[in-house]
Amino acid sequence: MARKNLLEGLTEMPESAGAPNYPMRGAGRSLVRSLDELAKQAEKFLEGEAVVDLDPDVVEVSFVKDRLSEDDEAFRALVEAIRARGQHTPILVRPHGKIDGRYQVVFGHRRLRAARELGRNVRAVVKAIDDRTHVIAQGQENSARADLTFIERALFAKRLEELGYDREVISTALAANAASVSKMMSVMERLPQEVVQAIGPAPGVGRERWVELSLLAGKSANAASVAKVLEDDNFHELPSDKRFEALYAALNKSARPVRKTAAARKVTWQPLDKAVQAEMKNDGKAFSLSMKARNAGRFGEFLSGRLDALYEQFLAEEGTQGD
Repeated sequence: MARKNLLEGLTEMPESAGAPNYPMRGAGRSLVRSLDELAKQAEKFLEGEAVVDLDPDVVEVSFVKDRLSEDDEAFRALVEAIRARGQHTPILVRPHGKIDGRYQVVFGHRRLRAARELGRNVRAVVKAIDDRTHVIAQGQENSARADLTFIERALFAKRLEELGYDREVISTALAANAASVSKMMSVMERLPQEVVQAIGPAPGVGRERWVELSLLAGKSANAASVAKVLEDDNFHELPSDKRFEALYAALNKSARPVRKTAAARKVTWQPLDKAVQAEMKNDGKAFSLSMKARNAGRFGEFLSGRLDALYEQFLAEEGTQGD
């Protein structure tokens, strides 16, 4: 099975006809390389194995859950794609171990659900693997698709730890370094489970915002405020990202003024020879850099050509900071 076909099958969405082929540069290229390596790892579990058709009713879910949302727009799109074009890539299952004739999903839960909803068999590879290999395969396949949010990855990591897996297995499953896993664990230790479940996957919220919220929600002095927000019926009618923002705003009264001040922040820089003048703006969500003067164009090209190395250095330094 070619790697390209695997990646197409993991999303079950075709490439857009006639779409422009823009070259990938900088951090984006590094991300694609990382996903490509993860896809290779996931592909190994399917290589050289026979594909069979299974009744979805004989297949059970994994013993460790990795998602907070079960029925979102992406899943509806997947159902329609499989309805129209069929299931491109098989799921991976293993024999149940306790019940003959039954299986357990390793990865491909949403493809299984889609097949069940459509009333058709699911294409699957059956492979006898142990629990450790199971969780690594499950985590790597999810990371290759890059569609789990930070908090879903953190919840998956916490569940693996509760099942007795060490940090090495968790890091391998999530393709994350030790510092990143440690930060995930810290967030999950501070945040009550009911808060995570109430907010949901929050696809637009990254790691640092979750760290901030966990520090606020983890304070005993804020327990009553958290309970009040979660008990509000209007809160549960909001989309997941908005639920996060609502709780964050309730616990951090100074959030908006801080953002307003940060949005106006502007920094300028100029070297001794004054051949470049740079202006930087940072509002916490977006960062812009503009340059002018004699060497601006050449210096800009110099920076652009080194984005890969600079981003890797940034990640390394972030990792050394720990929690």
